[in-house]
Amino acid sequence: MKMSPKPLAPLAKKLMKGVIAVELLGVFGAYALFHNLNNSQDFRNTMNRKFPSILEVYYRSNEWAGIYGIRERDRDVWASRQD
Repeated sequence: MKMSPKPLAPLAKKLMKGVIAVELLGVFGAYALFHNLNNSQDFRNTMNRKFPSILEVYYRSNEWAGIYGIRERDRDVWASRQD
């Protein structure tokens, strides 16, 4: 008597649910990061010190969307704080 191999359907379902969960976490995490960058100049300053490449993506995405001047205002405010 030969047993048939277990179907992979349950494993595939679990794997797909895991992939969807990770993608949702990524989307919500990206939104939370953008929201904080968009609403807090202090947070942008922290990101400038720790992760300047992420802040550059934020600035460029806003400029691509037609929103200009955020980078310049931040630089002006940060320069005046250091003086």
